[in-house]
Amino acid sequence: MTEVHEQAARNAWRSAEPLHGLIYFVPEARERYAALGLDATEGYFASRSAAMGPVGPGPVTATFFNFNPRLVARALPAAWERTTPAAVLEARVEAAGAALTRLLGEAVDSPELREAADLARRAAESAAAYPQGRPLFAAHVALPWPEQPHLVLWHAQTVLREFRGDGHVAALLLSGLSGLEAVVLHVASGEIPRRFLQLSRGWSAEEWDAAVAGLRERGLVDGDEPALSEGGRALRASIEETTDRLAAPAYAVLGVDGCTRLAELTRPLSRTVVKAGALNVDKAVSRS
Repeated sequence: MTEVHEQAARNAWRSAEPLHGLIYFVPEARERYAALGLDATEGYFASRSAAMGPVGPGPVTATFFNFNPRLVARALPAAWERTTPAAVLEARVEAAGAALTRLLGEAVDSPELREAADLARRAAESAAAYPQGRPLFAAHVALPWPEQPHLVLWHAQTVLREFRGDGHVAALLLSGLSGLEAVVLHVASGEIPRRFLQLSRGWSAEEWDAAVAGLRERGLVDGDEPALSEGGRALRASIEETTDRLAAPAYAVLGVDGCTRLAELTRPLSRTVVKAGALNVDKAVSRS
């Protein structure tokens, strides 16, 4: 196995991540889920878990980690009374294709995108050798590959994101954080607004404030508007370092040069997506 620097692997993932993440925000997804009889919340949980089959709230709460179990239980298994995992997966791929075509324009069929798709697919397929302890990844890597290059790139990044995500959950568990505490610490880092994470994850103000109080007692946050303390910053850094280490094997087949090239190719594509407002959390909250 080729050695790959963890930072190079992280850069490859971060540079391409908006190309996957858009599926949670774009109107194309909401419209297709609605056509199946699903509201936005049901569409999210059903579409991301559909690779595991018609599972109930238990496995989804476990694998998604930071959502209020009550929110998950309102969406599943109710969604499977109106549609099927196969139909949801088809709708999700169609939505991704339509959104990428709209957002990227001519670049959707560019040589650079095709090269990026080939690199990302190599990494995603090589990661299939490491399914243990990665349930969401294992389910997604077993799905059939689409044919069009922009969908290959989207699917590859989806697989790689779930590979990294499963490792991140392991790191959070080792750190002794609950799902709610993890999102509270994320907000305390200043990287994302509280309103988005609290509403989208289904936590009440009382539950959120109780988690803040617990983290304050542990010395992980301080201040009236909770911010990471020195201990909180150290814990967050440790979690990210562990996540990077656990994610690196997926990119080993590319080596540092391949990771660097993947980042170079996907960075302008992702910037186009972000500049178009396709990952606007304020819009997402307004629809909640």
